Parts: sequence; structure tokens; C-alpha cells
Amino acid sequence: MKLPRDVGGRHLADLLSRCGYEITRQTGSHLRLTSTAGDSAHHLTIPVHEPLKVGTLSAVLADVAGYLGMEKQELIRQLFER
Repeated sequence: MKLPRDVGGRHLADLLSRCGYEITRQTGSHLRLTSTAGDSAHHLTIPVHEPLKVGTLSAVLADVAGYLGMEKQELIRQLFER
């Protein structure tokens, strides 16, 4: 599945809440998300831009997929298929 081109930072944070991530703080135009689903805490920082650049979105999703122990394409399907 191809990455969507219209995902903003706030919307991505909402989608990642399905995977156990919570917004722990906001500094300026960046959100800090934390998940404790695995053995240790995992932190992400995502910009609150509309829309996110494709490379930024891809890097965040690759990081989350690695933490959750799944393929990036599977994570994309879970988050963006309706």
C-alpha cells in the first residue's frame, strides 16, 4: 500500500494511539509520543505540520514498526485502510 500524502502530525498521533502511543508533551510545533507496549518505553517526536512530508511519515512509521516487531507495510495497512 502506498503512503497517503495528506496526513498531518496531529492525525498521525491519533492513529498511533491505536498502537498504544500517548501524547506526553508538546514543545512548539512538535509532539512527543510515548508507548510502553513492549519491554521498555519507546519515544517518538513528530512535527505538527499539515501535511507531513512523505519521508518524515515513512521514517516515523518505520520506527514504530520496528518497535512493534512488524513489517512497515502491515502497519500502514492497519493504520490507513478503512
